[in-house]
Amino acid sequence: MNLNTDGGTTPAYPHAADLAVLQPSLEALVDEIVASGLSRDTLGCALNAGMTEVTSVLRAVPAAEGRLLERGIGLVAGRNPDLVVLTQNLRLPVTKAASELVEMNDPSLYRSLSLDADSGGRKTYTPDLLILNRRSEVAHLVDVKRSLGSYELSRIAELKSRMLAAALVVPDLLYKEHRRLRAKEVRVVILNASNQKADIDGGVWPLSHLDHLLEVNGAGNAMAQLRELFQHRIEENWSMALTGRRHAGGKAEKRPTLHCGDDDVCGSTRLPVSIGFARAPRAASP
Repeated sequence: MNLNTDGGTTPAYPHAADLAVLQPSLEALVDEIVASGLSRDTLGCALNAGMTEVTSVLRAVPAAEGRLLERGIGLVAGRNPDLVVLTQNLRLPVTKAASELVEMNDPSLYRSLSLDADSGGRKTYTPDLLILNRRSEVAHLVDVKRSLGSYELSRIAELKSRMLAAALVVPDLLYKEHRRLRAKEVRVVILNASNQKADIDGGVWPLSHLDHLLEVNGAGNAMAQLRELFQHRIEENWSMALTGRRHAGGKAEKRPTLHCGDDDVCGSTRLPVSIGFARAPRAASP
């Protein structure tokens, strides 16, 4: 049995993310992401170039972690053979008509609608992932955030409205452009890696809820392990770059501190179509 956030229990899923099995793949993914711009050599060159270059390199950490999270979710989703994970060519039109449907109507009034994916429009929305469960024919439009700490509530609300408007074209997109995949329901979810500002019924989920999204036991724990590996690798490369600079005769009497900022830059150790927010499983009745 899995413990639910409200204290209830839900049945275990038939698929699981075994850390012992996934660990080599998680480490390889961290290696790949870090090698592209946060390696020991890159940090060492930045230290030699001065504070401006160091600042520039550290600004790349959030983007790198964002790519890591997206790739990691796709990796863990592979434990469930029913899932199709799409990450490419996902620019979805957000038409004026779709936006007005979402903003001016109760969800029950547009929940069974689907719009043409070729309808165009100047505004678009590109999700980080589109995950379809072929067995249940439920698709999830996923936006991954490292942190929502700097997001005002109005900004989160605007993002959710844009996602819901874009979700109206997903069934048509899947059918036309992805080998006639079928979705009878599309749900939207913002995954918050820092696990704050959760609104389960309103479509803002902590990353620890990934088990329910992917129907894979241990998915959230696997992502926590991936973030920990990433943070440790960045700190290790930073320390080695400092040591190398000292050995090269650089002036480093006082060891600089890797500042992550208030927004946790470096991570933390710790037929009819239905459109709506992602839904967590409810506790079973006693």
